[in-house]
Amino acid sequence: MLHVVATPIGNLGDLSPRGLEALKGASLIACEDTRRTWQLLAHFGVPRPEMVSYRQGNEERVAEFVVAAVRAGREVALCSDGGYPAISDPGYRLVRKCAKEGVPFDVIPGASAVNVALVASGLSTSSFTFKGFPPRGPGALRNWFAEEKDHAHTLVLFESPFRVGATLAAAYDVLGDREAAVCIELTKLHERVRRGYLKDLAAEFKDAKVKGEVALVVAGANPKFIRAPDGAEKEEEKA
Repeated sequence: MLHVVATPIGNLGDLSPRGLEALKGASLIACEDTRRTWQLLAHFGVPRPEMVSYRQGNEERVAEFVVAAVRAGREVALCSDGGYPAISDPGYRLVRKCAKEGVPFDVIPGASAVNVALVASGLSTSSFTFKGFPPRGPGALRNWFAEEKDHAHTLVLFESPFRVGATLAAAYDVLGDREAAVCIELTKLHERVRRGYLKDLAAEFKDAKVKGEVALVVAGANPKFIRAPDGAEKEEEKA
């Protein structure tokens, strides 16, 4: 069987008992970076099995190898550098191949930066959309946010630490002054979550040097999460 294992996004203590047992029992591990996964195995005293790098660029070839291994009766584990394989990480094509070809697999839950960031943001969790990494070009980025402008769901995305300020500014320009959160190094020693409105966060992170992995959470199109324009409240009081 293929075991799709969610691995810690920072704190190694977040590896589930089931996940650890799957890694211990695997004779083959397909992983994003064999060095990173070997560090995880060594931390838990797991002897090194056969390992193969499964990453963007070699997914089709390695998927064939993994499927053949499962069909030959081997226990195989699939993991990424952190979180769920296939969630903004390599893995989707292998899982889809197994599903279409009747190759047995299971998914072992664990840490996910998406869910941690969503809950840590303090924003609505009743409905949300995760969109991975946004495009880099200014025009494409604005269009990307414009697609979400009228939706009430909370938006979760990942971003490079070098582009946080620019992305927050684009979100403010397109979506207005909504509540948002910048989640940095989740579950790690230097975890930090900055909550506020897009305008203020964009100014705060404009020239900031951010280190580590970043998830951004932005409120949906709900008036209770949107700050009124300057002076609007005073005008309402006069009326």
